[in-house]
Amino acid sequence: MDAKKIRSTFFEYFERKGHKIVPSAPIVLKNDPTLMFTNAGMVQFKDYFLGTKVPKIRRIADTQKCLRVSGKHNDLEEVGRDSYHHTMFEMLGNWSFGDYFKEEAIEYAWDLLTNVYGISKDRLYITVFGGDANEGLGRDDEAADFWKKWVDEDKILYFGKKDNFWEMGDTGPCGPCSEIHVDLRPEDVRTQSGAHDLVNMDDPLVVEIWNLVFIQFNRKSDGSLEELPEKHIDTGMGFERLAMTMQAKAANYDTDIFSPFIDAIVKKTGITYTGMYDDSSKTDIAMRVLVDHIRAVSFTIADGELPSNTGAGYVIRRILRRAVRYYYSFLNIKEPYLHTMVEPLSKAFADVFPELEAQVGFVSKVILEEEKSFLNTLAAGLKRLELIQRKDGVIAGDDAFELYDTYGFPIDLTELIASEAGEKVDLLGFNKALEEQKERGRKDAKRETGDWSIVHNETDVEFVGYDNLQSKGSKILRTRTVKVKDKDQFHLVLDKTPFYAEGGGQVGDTGHLLVGEEKIKVINTKKENDLIIHFVDRLPANLNDTVDSFVSVKKRRLTENNHTATHLLHAALRTVLGSHVQQKGSLVKDDYLRFDFSHFQKMTDEEIEKVETIVNQKIRENISLSEHRSIPIQDAKDAGAMMLFGEKYGDYVRMITFDSDYSNELCGGCHVSATGKIGYFRLKSESAIAAGVRRIEALTADAAETLINEERNELASIKSLFKNPKNTTKVIADLQEENKKLLKQLESFKLLAASTMQKELSAQFEEINGFNVLTAEIEMEDAKIAKTLITNLEKSKGNAVILLGVKSGPKVQLMLQISKDLIASKGLHAGNIIRDLAKHINGGGGGQDFFASAGGSDANGISKAIEELKAKLS
Repeated sequence: MDAKKIRSTFFEYFERKGHKIVPSAPIVLKNDPTLMFTNAGMVQFKDYFLGTKVPKIRRIADTQKCLRVSGKHNDLEEVGRDSYHHTMFEMLGNWSFGDYFKEEAIEYAWDLLTNVYGISKDRLYITVFGGDANEGLGRDDEAADFWKKWVDEDKILYFGKKDNFWEMGDTGPCGPCSEIHVDLRPEDVRTQSGAHDLVNMDDPLVVEIWNLVFIQFNRKSDGSLEELPEKHIDTGMGFERLAMTMQAKAANYDTDIFSPFIDAIVKKTGITYTGMYDDSSKTDIAMRVLVDHIRAVSFTIADGELPSNTGAGYVIRRILRRAVRYYYSFLNIKEPYLHTMVEPLSKAFADVFPELEAQVGFVSKVILEEEKSFLNTLAAGLKRLELIQRKDGVIAGDDAFELYDTYGFPIDLTELIASEAGEKVDLLGFNKALEEQKERGRKDAKRETGDWSIVHNETDVEFVGYDNLQSKGSKILRTRTVKVKDKDQFHLVLDKTPFYAEGGGQVGDTGHLLVGEEKIKVINTKKENDLIIHFVDRLPANLNDTVDSFVSVKKRRLTENNHTATHLLHAALRTVLGSHVQQKGSLVKDDYLRFDFSHFQKMTDEEIEKVETIVNQKIRENISLSEHRSIPIQDAKDAGAMMLFGEKYGDYVRMITFDSDYSNELCGGCHVSATGKIGYFRLKSESAIAAGVRRIEALTADAAETLINEERNELASIKSLFKNPKNTTKVIADLQEENKKLLKQLESFKLLAASTMQKELSAQFEEINGFNVLTAEIEMEDAKIAKTLITNLEKSKGNAVILLGVKSGPKVQLMLQISKDLIASKGLHAGNIIRDLAKHINGGGGGQDFFASAGGSDANGISKAIEELKAKLS
């Protein structure tokens, strides 16, 4: 059975069992402060488990794109080395929210695996929670008894909390779980011995394929457990491992999910794939790394997360660079390659994850530019590695960490290059520096979240802020205190609120609450999953008082101006640049807006002017808002509404339209009632932020007017300086031309002075140990001319070592030039020598073997640097 059939069979089975099949949520998370990525199938259903939202459908099944590379589930360094670890993987799952529980979940799993998929019963082993004395929990005999209906008792194995008690995090819903493991060993091996002792022992042929989690407890922040009022089922089956089982393969990478991509790499490189799983087969590991990592990188970019230097973007960049490093180091591929894998990948998943195929050009371009950049970084890192001084054939840990941290140079590549030269790397020093960096990060990110204190046990939260900026008579549902960097934050949830929670690029509302007679300041409003949380300066004294809510009117109205302007801007960009333009991010505040979009070149001045003109035309037309607050998503699609990749949409959506022929988008944000309220739109800047992604920053209303006034005043000041000429542009152009001529004259004077200085310095060479040595302190502002001077001095003499101490005001520079024949014959290296001399001028530097320079601040140290150079040559 091929992979597509395996997946569709899963859906068909659970559809027959009354489950609704729902699409995968985006792999990138936006409203969950506890996670960067979806790392398990249950993540999109957290609100149901937490009790903050009541499910409309009690039975659901899906396949979820998951990513596990950091935090608790850090599998990255294992990927490629074994047969079953992945960064991105699919998790097939079925869910029951307060409907069926252990008995039905066990029956469905057994029936599907054995009767539908036809997996041999004698290959399956079951694990059950064996209890935990510290938690006061006994064995899960209830689950074991249900399993006994289907499987021999000797194949039901008890394990402890580590293996068979599932927890969402440090706090939250949790419970015992029951795993199904499959024995994939050859028949002759299986007949000799059972797999009882191999379960949960990391045997590559005895693996878990399905985990049935029985969510029945809530873990509180003090570590204690409480029973949940409703019991839930959360199951997760690794699609890749299921395919390995169904296709009778010994490794996930041998299935038809991965094998076509490995075959393509073999064809590209001419290197045979052996299917070996040990560290000796670096080429095999490299191929597996590529076919795994391209999935993680492609789908996260398609879901809206671009490679960057922070947060989730940094994780994606790290995965991508790991793949580049493997093909560069072990497959002898020196040109960008990953981007060529995106199109065939998109076709392979078009039926289940169509978002990649819809953006294949954009995703390929982003990956291509990232590859180019990192290949250049690798080249720079190799040059830096050449310049690093070794002590007794060992590269210092701090130097190796600099390569890793500054150049993105992986430690194992440094080790590989060192070993090829018969050298070693101080790994203890490297790991110490790495751990110190991680500890700094942990301190910066330290966060202690207290339990929710329930005031009124209700789950429905009504947002009334589209129509009203005030509301009266709300109830406080829950509160909590969160400690961030040793400072307390106070969170509060109301049953009804006009405060918009940060989302869709729009910042959260601020304002105040009146709780009885007590005024509480609202500092921010955010969402945690779907729960609207008010960040307040303190918690009210009486939590049972009714609450009146007041949103900051001016801030909201200005924010609405900017949010509507982003919609008008998006449509204008598509009109001027083409339909390939897609929103890739936004920030909507009260004082400005930022809009990121897909486009592969800098906008011309003419294009910018056209876009600005169109937006202002639409503002002057005073187009009324047409809002469909809750319409079926298919109706919105039929109406041509723009849908953003990476957003999670429900069955019903909110559609915002400003002229159905111009701007029609799905959006949960706040907007003006008519475009005329925006007043005026001014595009402030356009720039690149990533490969294939441009950024516009713009102003509206008061801020746009302020900018215009500032520019007008500045222009008036400039004209005044030139005595208000009729044609200011011509006057400035003439002045620039005159300045160019004067600069050329000045340059010729400087060169003449340098020529005179060269003649004087040529007479100052001295012979030291067979070298022609020149050392001197000079005053010179132009470093470029100073470099020309030292080069000419070396050419005129030969067999020379020249050190100039160049003073320019408070700045000091050392320049060292060595004749190339001395580099080979005497083993001299200007870059290494200059690093030693730089300490005398309180600076640092480096360079090539024949020329190097160092900058500093202590001119008094020049004479000491000269003395040390002469001592080195003596």
